[in-house]
Formats: sequence, structure tokens, C-alpha cells
Amino acid sequence: MLKRHFSPAQWLFLLTFTVRLYVIVRLSAMPFFLPNGGDMKFYSDWGLKIAHGFLTDHQSFYGLPGYPFILGILFKILNYDRFWVSIVAGLIQALADATTALFIWKLSIEAFSGPDREEMPRARLIGGIAAVGWAIYEPAQVFSAVLMPTAIAVAAFWYCVWELSRQRKKPFSVWAPWLPIGILIGFETMIVATILFLVPLALAAIISGWKRSKIEVSALRPVAAAVLLILGLSIGSSPCWVHNYFVAHEPVMLSAHSGLNFYVGNNPYATGYPKMPPGMSAAQQGMLKDSITLAEKAEGRPLKHYEVSQYWSARAHDYIASHRLEWLRLMGRKFVNFWNSFQYDDLSLITLFSKGGLLVPGPRFGWVAALAIPGMIMALARRRAGWVVAAVLLHMGALMPVFVTERYRLAAVPGLLILGAYGLWELWSFLNGARWAPALSYACAGIAVAMCIATPPADAALWSLDYYNTGIKALDEEDYPVARHDLETAYRYVPDNSEVNFALGLLWQQQGDKRRAETFYGKTLELNPRHLGAWNNLGVLASKEKAWPVAIRCFNQAVDIDPSDAKTHYLQARAFAELGQWDSARASIDEALRLGPGQKEFQDLAGAIGTRGPLPKL
Repeated sequence: MLKRHFSPAQWLFLLTFTVRLYVIVRLSAMPFFLPNGGDMKFYSDWGLKIAHGFLTDHQSFYGLPGYPFILGILFKILNYDRFWVSIVAGLIQALADATTALFIWKLSIEAFSGPDREEMPRARLIGGIAAVGWAIYEPAQVFSAVLMPTAIAVAAFWYCVWELSRQRKKPFSVWAPWLPIGILIGFETMIVATILFLVPLALAAIISGWKRSKIEVSALRPVAAAVLLILGLSIGSSPCWVHNYFVAHEPVMLSAHSGLNFYVGNNPYATGYPKMPPGMSAAQQGMLKDSITLAEKAEGRPLKHYEVSQYWSARAHDYIASHRLEWLRLMGRKFVNFWNSFQYDDLSLITLFSKGGLLVPGPRFGWVAALAIPGMIMALARRRAGWVVAAVLLHMGALMPVFVTERYRLAAVPGLLILGAYGLWELWSFLNGARWAPALSYACAGIAVAMCIATPPADAALWSLDYYNTGIKALDEEDYPVARHDLETAYRYVPDNSEVNFALGLLWQQQGDKRRAETFYGKTLELNPRHLGAWNNLGVLASKEKAWPVAIRCFNQAVDIDPSDAKTHYLQARAFAELGQWDSARASIDEALRLGPGQKEFQDLAGAIGTRGPLPKL
């Protein structure tokens, strides 16, 4: 009877999947497993709307719809159960991450085996080290377990790189793989659009394959291959552009929020990280709402989504044109941010997972980059792994127009792991062969790179971020001692940050200290007069004191900031009713019911206002 053995590639797949499964199982027992804020809640809420049949608002998409539609399908299949949707989505993403480990292995074989089979052991060792590095890479463990499309995007990116690299060993073909790759890239752009930066690599592969052809091939054939690639892009992304052009009647290819992202990355306040301009919420859903409200206020009329995008894009271009030198420095800052070991995780998920003991110990970006940059230089000098280097640099280029975060640069890490493993192999070869001069040169280069990328950022707001996010999580879980410690630590870093002041106001409000809460809400409004939460909460505090005229002024301000917030209209209606202003109360509760139909507390208040009877308790 024959024995069946797993291949190295299968073992690497299983190792990565097991590590991801371990994280998901541990995470499922944590209080923050179900999304209650940030990007995860944005995707989850959108997916729920889709599952309930709300497919379009007849405007162009304002946010890439691919991942929410995947979640919508899962919600429909799993009977709208958030827990099981989170579990199944995590398993899908774990499989995607395990597949990425396979592509790392296969790409290493392609890059370093060469025509001589004697080089195969080296290529296998490099691939094995790089794939194991991916299995235990801490940010990859985190972002594959939460409701975000990062793991799917990374797997698609490196599949395309591997497929393109294989073309150098195949006869040139007009058909394969250009149409399928175009369709995959096009489909993936509806999930994460940065994969579009692989199109130049695909075109380079077409030209390279045509020039390498051993038989004479007409110049029209690579043109035909490029046309098929572009056709595939159009087919893959067609759900987006068909909806935007023919349903919404707006000239938008993918999503109208691209202008906003471009402005966030290119404005007088930009740091190369996603720093929100004054007056704009940092949360995904709040930021999108604020961007529309602020643009419409500036233009003095309602705007279609593509007009909002044009508004923000025009402001970014104005900044670039009028501050050319500052903008060039900003671009340099983004380049430094990409390679810096500082971990800008805007949701502090990596810190939360580490504190919760959810992760298998492994490297982070700084270690990987310190090994990869000398390996990249060595690979280029020896004409090795050109496709890998090109893919890393193209992904970096995709982030330069916007900003850098830990999850955005994650797609470059598989390539960096390959280059880092190659560098370690070369260093071992130098040492094993007693070639001390090149070994010392390589080690010195690595130390110099490590010192450069380890230079910490000077912006105190960056250091406050993890304390702020962990404090918010503790506040959600009513762990007030931890929340106070972390939020006050964040406050010491950035006392003039409106969100930190608001969080401290919320902390004291939940603990019943009205005076301190009002103090921090007042400071919040000094820093950001359009802070919706501060106006609402001040209105709630005034309502509890039965200071109804003050409450009405606060709720009026909140409605002016965000007319689409149903809860604010409800609170405003109650304040009007308490003062006996029944017509105003009726108008406010009608608007609350229009924006939030089916909510019992809204219906109860509407009934009381209609009969002018006793109001339900707050």
C-alpha cells in the first residue's frame, strides 16, 4: 500500500490556515468580536442592507461595494446572524491567506530555481522561510480575522504576480492568461482598487513574452493581448460601472469616494497617514457622511456623489498646484511612512489582539523591511526576482496618491518576505564560504537600513492613537479604570484633539459626572464646532436636567450638521414636546420616522405627540 505524504506546499498551506484558525477561535470569545465601530461595522451594516434587498440608492457607489456584497450574500445564507457571518467570513479570509502562502512558495520557485535543477533546493528553502514568515506575520493574522477585505485582496494580488511571472517560461499566447487576469483584476478593483497598479506589470509581461518568442510574431498580437487584458478589466468591474452609469447616471468607474481619499492624502493637514481634516470624522461612515455634508454646504446645493468627488479632488489639486514644494515633501513623507517600522494601525487592532493574547508570536513590518531592502538590492544586482521587486514597488506607488496604513501596505509584505529570505540565504552563503568581505558589507547594509526605518515619527498624535482606540474599546465594555487610563494617556499626548476630548466627555457622562462631561464636550466643540456627538450628548445632558431650551439649541445644531441622523430628530422632537411646541415636535418625529421606520421608541413618541398626551420615559 502506497504511503501518501503532504508536499511542502501543502504543509505551508496547512500551517498558515491553522494559525489563522487559532486566531479566529480565540477572537470569537472576545467582547469585540462582533463589529461595533470603525470600518468593520461600516462593511457589516452595508452587507446587512444588501441582504435585506437595499441594493442601491440610485446614486453612484460611495465606497467600494465588492466586499459588502460578499457579506450581504453571507448574511442572506446565514439568516442575518452577525456571529456566524463573522466566523464564515473569517474562514474564507483564512483560506485566502493560506493560499497566499502557496503563492509565496510558488513565486520563490519561479524566481530562484533557474534552468539548473541544482538551484531548486535554494529556491525551496527561500520559499519555505518566506511562507512560514507569512504564516506568523502578526498584521496578517489580525486582518484575516476581522470583517475587512485585506486578506482577499492580498491573495488576488500575489496570484496575479505569480501568473505573470510564469509567462517567461511559456510560449507567447494572445489569449492566455490575459483575458482571465484582466477579469480577476477588474473584479478585485471592486474590493480593493490598488490592484489596478498591476496593469503595467501585465503589459510588461505581454511585451516581454512577445520579444522572447522564438518564432516570428506579428506586432499586432501583443496589441491584441493588451486589448483582451483591458476587455477583461471592463468585464470584471462591470457590476460597478454598469450600476454607476446606467442606474445612477453618474460618470463614475468604481466609487465616487476616490476624490475624498485623494484629498485626505493631499491637503494642508496631511501627514502621509490618514489624518482627517478639521471638521471631518475619523470613522469610515462618519467621514463619508461629513464629506458629502461639507461639500454640499460649500457649494450651497445638494450634490450627486460624483460632484462630491470632484469637489474634494479639485481641492486636492488646488493644494498641490499652490504648495508644490510642501507637496513634494509630503510625497517624501509618504515614502518614508511606507518603509518605516512605525505601525500606523488606525483601528489599533494589532495592539488589541496582542493585549488579548490572540496572536501566534511573529514578526512585524520593521523586521521584514530591514531584511528585505538589502535582499532587494542583491536580487536586482543579480537579475533575480524582478517581478517580485516590481510588484512591491508598484504597490507602494499605489499608496503614494493617498496615504499609508498598516493594512494598506500589507499587500507588499509577501514580496518583502521573499526578498528577505533571499537576502538571508545570500548572507549564509557568504558566511559558509568564508567570504567575509561581502558578508560584512551585507550585514552593515542591513544594520544601516534597520536604523533608518526604525526612526520614530515625531508627531505626538501618532503615539496617542493606540491609547485612544484601546480606551474606546474599554469604554464600550464599561471597563472604566482601563478606559480612563488609556484615554487620559492619549490626552497627555494630544490635549487639542477633538475626538480624545469627546471620548473623555463620554467616559465621565457614563460615570455620572455631568460637570466633567460638559467640560470635555465644550472643549470638543471649541476644537471642532461641527462635532455631531458632542452636540447630541450636551442635548441629552440638558434634557436630563429638564433644561429644554438648551437641549433644543443643541439638537438644532446637531440636525444642521447631519440632517440624516434619525436619533437626533427623535431627541429634538421630545424636547419640543416637553415645551409644548407640538407642531415642531410633530415635524421632527415625522422626520425621525422617515429616516428610521419601524423603531418602537419613535412610534411611541409619535403617538404621544399625536394625542398630546404623557410622553414616554427617556
